[in-house]
Amino acid sequence: MSKRNTLGLALAGAAMAGMVWAHGDVAPQPVNTDALPDVGEEWLTENPYRADAAGEEVWEKAIDIGSSGFNQNCARCHGLGAVSGGLAPDLRYLEAEEYGDEWFIERFRHGMTQNGITKMPAFGDLLGQKAAWAIRTYVETRPDDGALDDHADRLKEIRDMLESGDIADEAAIKAELASMAEGVETGSGAPIADSAPRRAAMQLDGPDSYKTAAETLTLSLSAAH
Repeated sequence: MSKRNTLGLALAGAAMAGMVWAHGDVAPQPVNTDALPDVGEEWLTENPYRADAAGEEVWEKAIDIGSSGFNQNCARCHGLGAVSGGLAPDLRYLEAEEYGDEWFIERFRHGMTQNGITKMPAFGDLLGQKAAWAIRTYVETRPDDGALDDHADRLKEIRDMLESGDIADEAAIKAELASMAEGVETGSGAPIADSAPRRAAMQLDGPDSYKTAAETLTLSLSAAH
């Protein structure tokens, strides 16, 4: 395990041990996982939805479902886009290996209680295993801090062009975004980051798609600041 991710796990444990999270009486929101393949009743210890295990199509679907599930159920404490504000653990730095999976799934299933106080509710019985691994897939594909800093100015230019519709060569812009995406590192060490350039490149499909791609880049640029 890298020093960075070892530190991330240590900080995660310290944060979990030292605070009462603000779940209150907020009811967990169900996660529709019908589009994902079944994984059986026995809880696994390694993410079955990674691209090398399940294929790229399942991996993509897991990210989409996991994003929705995370932002409805987890972002309240762990931060929008899994970017922690420093109080709750930053789950992006759980390494994308079996030992990171085991830590994640243990907390997801059983939560954490200390001195009779629930610091994280148990989601296992409420949301199920498929939702757990979809959320895990989303979290581990989040870009590392500063991963897009070198491209920020160019991404703003592309965003502005998309908003104005002033795109002379859509294929070239799409290729440029895809090239940027290839160099974006994840916090977890997962090989592919689900970054804004990657999303925007996938969304580009004619003038009607420019607004959607521009919004994707705008959200990413706003989050970076």
